[in-house]
Amino acid sequence: MNIKNYFYRNMTGVAKRNSKDIFEWFNWLNNKWNNYEAFIQYEDGVDPKEVAENFLDLNKGELLNFLKSLDNDDIDTLDQMQKLTESEFHVFKMIRDQIRLYEKVRFVDFKKK
Repeated sequence: MNIKNYFYRNMTGVAKRNSKDIFEWFNWLNNKWNNYEAFIQYEDGVDPKEVAENFLDLNKGELLNFLKSLDNDDIDTLDQMQKLTESEFHVFKMIRDQIRLYEKVRFVDFKKK
């Protein structure tokens, strides 16, 4: 099961007032982001924050509609989602660091002279 899907299904009670709205928003965001051409911008040298800003600007009309249905109670859910995303970042970073570590390891045959 995808970790984000697990998150969506197990966040009952975090979005207190109308959890349907926040989960609808997460699904919208996930679908839009998966169809967004972020890697093209990365290849062109655009930094991740600017890619995010470009994404939001492109989708601002729909985003504003969703923002109208969200309120301060949804901040807890957004905070939890941000923590999950930060944890995913650290997992990828640790995997990358391990790959780099393995690239540096050299096997030495001490029997050779």
